[in-house]
Amino acid sequence: MKTIYIKDTPNLIGQTIDLYGWVQTRRDHGKIIFIDLKDSTGVIQTICTPGMGENYKEVEKLRSEWVVKMTGFVKERPENMRNEKIPTGGIEFEATNVEILHESITHPIDVYEDGKDIGEEVRLEKRYLDLKRPRMQDNLRKRALVAKFIRDYLYDKGFIEIETPYLTKSTPEGARDFLVPSRLGSGLFYALPQSPQQYKQMLMVAQVEKYFQLVRCFRDEDPRGDRQPEFTQLDLEVSFCSQDQILELIEGLMKEIVDKLYPEKHFTQFPFPRMSYQEAMEKYNSDKPDIRVNKEDKNELGFAFVIGFPMFEWHEQQYNEEAHYTAVHHPFTKIRFEEGLSLEDKLKLIKENPKSLQAWQYDLALNGCEAAGGSLREIDSNILQATFGLLGNSPEDFQKQFGHYVEMFSYGVPPHGGMAVGFDRLLMILQGEDSIREVMPFPKTGDNKDLMMHSPSEVDPKQLKELHISINK
Repeated sequence: MKTIYIKDTPNLIGQTIDLYGWVQTRRDHGKIIFIDLKDSTGVIQTICTPGMGENYKEVEKLRSEWVVKMTGFVKERPENMRNEKIPTGGIEFEATNVEILHESITHPIDVYEDGKDIGEEVRLEKRYLDLKRPRMQDNLRKRALVAKFIRDYLYDKGFIEIETPYLTKSTPEGARDFLVPSRLGSGLFYALPQSPQQYKQMLMVAQVEKYFQLVRCFRDEDPRGDRQPEFTQLDLEVSFCSQDQILELIEGLMKEIVDKLYPEKHFTQFPFPRMSYQEAMEKYNSDKPDIRVNKEDKNELGFAFVIGFPMFEWHEQQYNEEAHYTAVHHPFTKIRFEEGLSLEDKLKLIKENPKSLQAWQYDLALNGCEAAGGSLREIDSNILQATFGLLGNSPEDFQKQFGHYVEMFSYGVPPHGGMAVGFDRLLMILQGEDSIREVMPFPKTGDNKDLMMHSPSEVDPKQLKELHISINK
């Protein structure tokens, strides 16, 4: 039998149907009991009377959030009793039978209000209840709609969606890796990917040319308000492209998302302004400038591209860590050398004057947040080895960590570049939320704990023994 959803009931006046859902509220008016029945698509007012016979006793038991099946017929409401505020406000459902499918204890948190006055730890511990509230339901639905829109937009432009592995190799790319011990390889470890960086570049060698995926990424970073240990990004890579082509692609995608799914919002400036890293720092004192005219207006979207980043930055000695260089974006970024320089001159600049070098790096700022980042990629393994050498990796280390990568470069690598959009952060701003945890179905706390599943947690000693791991407390 076809399941009928509440949103469809206005088209079923006069018909006897079955409805499944949850009791939202119950109101007793003498012998008549009104039940507001809800499902994932809406709410409908249900009338229950003693005319139901013995089954009326079941109605008298009903409480908020009980799961029920109701049989009855749909009828129009009198003109003076219509509720124009909801789609089902012109009808009501007169029940002839009620079946209790599952009872519910009283919820420890209110699930109908905004929920922002409730402590976040309480909400996250009972996230399966917190997600019931209308605001969170809207966030979940918009998340799905934006994801579908992105896929359709990129499919139409010839992109191929390709999944890359979650169990991969630990490499020095920036943040700490989450490590996964191998049971079959004693003392060996996989790493969860910080991004699909190497895999997507391999796909360029594989002649894919236009790749994307909405991918989970994992970074074992210290707690920060706008970060999570696992998050989603729109990851894409394109062969034979310029910086301008990638920026125009992302700019077009952002405009289409807003125009089609968020028509109430407006851009501070379109096309999105482009400014150098130096200009952004001098004018806004930030590499993710907030260009909005009215920073209190959540419907104003101040997108801006920042380009011309330095390739390297110097870190003075701190604690037990020696002074060292790091890559501003990542080591695979293409350096903006002057035209006509020989390979020898390029390698000399990396070694002797790295502070003078700019990168083909570009970021997309949105309302003072970094919404996306990307770069053109270096395809000369000599320059890559020199870059990793400057960052403290010996030739032996480089070969050990990236031997597979160097070998790939011997098979005809097209010039290519890409970008990654922080999907959760983008949704947060579009939805007018103050935290990415509000648009993630099951986020961690600020200190990376899952209060609902009580993780991280200890594991059975037998599992550790199988992995040849001992705990040193």
